[in-house]
Amino acid sequence: MGRPVLHIGNKQLSSWSLRPWLALRKAGIAFDEHMIPLDRPETRAALEALSPGGTVPVLETGGEVIWDSLAICEWAAERAPQIWPSDPGMRARARAVTASMHSGFAALRRSCPMDLCRPVAPVALDEATRRDIAAIQAMWAGVRSDEGPFLFGQWSIADAFFTPVAARFHHFAVPLDPAAQIYCDSLLADADYRDWIEAARRENLVPPGHQHA
Repeated sequence: MGRPVLHIGNKQLSSWSLRPWLALRKAGIAFDEHMIPLDRPETRAALEALSPGGTVPVLETGGEVIWDSLAICEWAAERAPQIWPSDPGMRARARAVTASMHSGFAALRRSCPMDLCRPVAPVALDEATRRDIAAIQAMWAGVRSDEGPFLFGQWSIADAFFTPVAARFHHFAVPLDPAAQIYCDSLLADADYRDWIEAARRENLVPPGHQHA
């Protein structure tokens, strides 16, 4: 059986692709990656040929096709349970906040799309986006563990889902409370995320010293 193949969008822009890519890396699962450029005339046909969902990311493994970012992360967790917290209560909370991010915060997504090569600069935020930012910080404060730098102490799938949020907050210069800022700094300093963003810069021919996320 060959290695799984993770089909992703452009690393500069595809927040949905970043999440399972991080989970697979943290799970120690060897995989190949295939990038499908977004926003090109041929993109839609390529995606629809790849999966019923017609979106990235898509994981192909053992003849199966998994086309949802959270489903891919759960597939990884079945093979590497350590990417969810071991404590049942903490694991339930981690799944809850992950699901909240997976399905919510549309205003933040709309107003502050992930662009890892965007110069750091603020924009005017509407009330709905400000509510999303406040809700995310309140949610983090409500579940945050003091046992490590990540949301539940050790890295988990929840952190994969909030890494693109931290990138948005950074590139759009969103003011955060001190604890939220420390958490975001931990996500953006993570070695696997650094590998992703450096690859995004290479894909887009951006000089390494352009902006640091």
